[in-house]
Amino acid sequence: MFNMNNIMLKKATTLVLVLALAVTFTSCVSTKKYNALTAKCNDESTRLNTKVDELGTKVNELTSENQRYKKDLTQLKADTSRLGSMMRVLTADYNELDRSHELLKSQFSANFEDSEKVMAELKAAQDNLLAREDHLKALQSELDIKGKNLAELQAAMHKKDSITSALRKAVADALMGFEGKGLTVHMKDGKVYVSLEEKLLFGSGKWDVSNDGIAALKDLAKVLEKNPDINVLIEGHTDNVPLTGQNQVKDNWDLSAMRATSIVKILLANARINPKRLVASGRGEFLPVEPNTSAANKAKNRRTEIILSPKLDELMQIIGTN
Repeated sequence: MFNMNNIMLKKATTLVLVLALAVTFTSCVSTKKYNALTAKCNDESTRLNTKVDELGTKVNELTSENQRYKKDLTQLKADTSRLGSMMRVLTADYNELDRSHELLKSQFSANFEDSEKVMAELKAAQDNLLAREDHLKALQSELDIKGKNLAELQAAMHKKDSITSALRKAVADALMGFEGKGLTVHMKDGKVYVSLEEKLLFGSGKWDVSNDGIAALKDLAKVLEKNPDINVLIEGHTDNVPLTGQNQVKDNWDLSAMRATSIVKILLANARINPKRLVASGRGEFLPVEPNTSAANKAKNRRTEIILSPKLDELMQIIGTN
């Protein structure tokens, strides 16, 4: 690069050359030619000086521009360094964001899978709940039906109890004249029991009914005729004293059955009773009311029980529907 010292040196050199040329030419040429040459040299010197000045100005401009470029370059380097630092920070931030993004993706994927699993479990629970609700509705419907049937059953039971109570009263009233003579009337398990001791009906070891017994059975037959919805079970009972064989009657089984059959025949002979309603049963010595340990207890065990029970067709129909 040019500077001011170089420019001044060049001007001095130019001036020396001009003077040298002037001396040389002075000794060789005429004054006229010398003057012309001097003028030409002066012009050339002026032109060269002007050119030198222009170049000096240009050099100064270039020097200033160069310094400005150096300053800009320094600033650019500083900016580049700062941008590099910022880029490194941004790169680190980007990498961190990328890692966070990948982590969020992983977590979202896991949460999504868990969510699907939870949704499936919720749907299964909901389906189970709906099934339980349907089951409960079915149970409630069944319960309502059973409640209705129970009400009908209770009404039928009440009706049966009412019939049984009325029957007990009718029988008791009809046989009132035999109270204290070995005949009792009571209710048990929804049935009317007419219990007749042996002394009212039979002689010892016999199955022919006595006159007093026939009279009581006739009165009972009238009650049974007026109550066609009553089933009749006649049970013969004995004590545990063995019976010695007498023709067709060999033991207490035979005796109890023969006595029950004799009573059935008397009932049928003295009232219009459907034979299908009557059952004769011999129970022998095996259903005593008292232990056979005394004469008094044995007398109680030698009895005939006529068990009256209302027909249970309506009641059994209700139970069957349940």
